[in-house]
Amino acid sequence: PGRTPWTPHGVSLTFAAARTSQGTMASMASSLAGTPILARPRSSKGTKSRRAMRCNASAVSDAAAAEMELGYPFVKIVGQEELKLALTLNVVDSKIGGCLIMGDRGTGKSVAVRALQDLLPEIPVVKNDAFNSHPSDPELMGPEALEAFRAGNKLEETTMRVPMVEVPLGTTEDRICGTIDIEKALAEGVKAYDAGLLARANRGLLYIDEVNLLDDSLVDVVLDSAAGGWNTVEREGISITHPAKFIMIGSGNPEEGELRPQLLDRFGMACNISTIFDREQRVQLVKNRMAFEADPEAFANSCKEETEELRAKIAAARALLPEVTMDRDLALKISGVCALVDVDGLRGDIVVTRAAKALVAYEGRKEVTQEDIQRVIGPCLSHRLRKDPMDTMDGSFKVMLGFNKVFNGSALKNFSEAMDEGIEDPEAKKAEEEAAAKPVEKKAGAWGGLPGSR
Repeated sequence: PGRTPWTPHGVSLTFAAARTSQGTMASMASSLAGTPILARPRSSKGTKSRRAMRCNASAVSDAAAAEMELGYPFVKIVGQEELKLALTLNVVDSKIGGCLIMGDRGTGKSVAVRALQDLLPEIPVVKNDAFNSHPSDPELMGPEALEAFRAGNKLEETTMRVPMVEVPLGTTEDRICGTIDIEKALAEGVKAYDAGLLARANRGLLYIDEVNLLDDSLVDVVLDSAAGGWNTVEREGISITHPAKFIMIGSGNPEEGELRPQLLDRFGMACNISTIFDREQRVQLVKNRMAFEADPEAFANSCKEETEELRAKIAAARALLPEVTMDRDLALKISGVCALVDVDGLRGDIVVTRAAKALVAYEGRKEVTQEDIQRVIGPCLSHRLRKDPMDTMDGSFKVMLGFNKVFNGSALKNFSEAMDEGIEDPEAKKAEEEAAAKPVEKKAGAWGGLPGSR
């Protein structure tokens, strides 16, 4: 008595009973009997109000998070000049192919990447589009925007900062590629696509912290999208292809594992950073960090002018980049270095050329010189060399030997400067070993040890 008898739609009746009073339960059961769950009528007003509440709450939380998570200023990073230059050049020319940052723990790898977000420029996008579609370029449009564009409809345009999307270490494949929108399927009975991280990173940056610990299946998904610039989703009755053109940035600790060669080659530049041992720099770094933790907003305002100057410099470089030129002789020598150090494929030649031009544009010039190539060729080629487990020579040093051989005619030119950086002179090392092995003459009457000990 007073209980609803079991029906084939008992599950739906149970959900209905949880949301309604017991007095209206029988009437709802009779009206919903025999109706599929996705086609059953719902109060549109209630649906809209609940959806609006969720959207508003999400917007409020995002705004609060944006205020709370004030990033560390890029201009206040002490040292790590090669890392900062590589990240900046990728913002100037997104076709360089991203950056791989490997180094000791606690050296500011992720801090530098997240601080880069304040320097990203504004780009035009279609309003309320999950794929960051371009208002007029069909190659950069998502499925919905492309369909409206081809139909002749005017797309509402707005601007946004270049997005930076971070891939959590414990993410799953459906969150990276996207999957079916469960909420829309249950509410409206239609199949809809819920955009994943690759869609959100379109025309932006995709940051993978601890990239060497990422699951191999996820690495393959990211590699496919990075190679072709498109992501294809075939799952749960959904078939969709959308653009996924992004700058891939990865960081990790080499002590925790090496990267697969296929993934290494996808990064345009690579930086190996180490702990700073200069006392003055370490003290300055600690002071900056303590000041930032005490009052992040005041610390960011103290270097606001420097940040604005750097942002303006990057914007000017992006505008100047198409006018930068390079002599054919320099291009031939770049290919000669790549061939000499045995770089696989042709990506090395392309990346060195793009990075050199981006550097020239960043410094406000229009002609690439030999010195510009020398500054970028190490980070562009060091991670592309074939690995030899018996070879202890650093990849960047080997690349510089090849550069000196092709550009200067001698691989050992400026070898003294390399030795100052920690490379030992083999001849001097041999002389020291011979001097140490030479027996020392003993004075007369000195004890020579027990008989038979020598």
